[in-house]
Amino acid sequence: MTEPQEIIPIGKTDLVGIVAQLFAEGYRLVQVGCTTIENGYELSYSFDKDYRFKNLRVTVVPGEELQSISAVYANAFLYENEIHDLFGIVIRNINIDYGGTLYRTAVKTPFSVENVKLPEPPKPKEAEPQEQGKPEAGQQQPETSKQPEA
Repeated sequence: MTEPQEIIPIGKTDLVGIVAQLFAEGYRLVQVGCTTIENGYELSYSFDKDYRFKNLRVTVVPGEELQSISAVYANAFLYENEIHDLFGIVIRNINIDYGGTLYRTAVKTPFSVENVKLPEPPKPKEAEPQEQGKPEAGQQQPETSKQPEA
């Protein structure tokens, strides 16, 4: 049995207020994840209460800033510093801000839109002409009955 996952898309200006409400309701911060999408980033803030997950989903474009949630959940500073260093997203008012030095990477912001080449969606396969008398893949050759020679 799988547990349903609640994913709530929100605006970046609503983030801190909703997070404060979840804290007041007794939710714990589980993780903050980020991924590069076409022309921007998708951040997922995951919370848990009584073994039920609630995920807040925020989308930002390069150059947009987010407010830190570390005033509400102090341990969020690690996630936020990591997101800043690896994706280049500016997060304001982090309670412990490493100023871009949490990670040492050969490439500055290696997962930023500028540095990530997103794969192109797969192209549909074109139907290949079938050779005369040859079965398609997965098909069996029809049986021919032979009469025993007398």
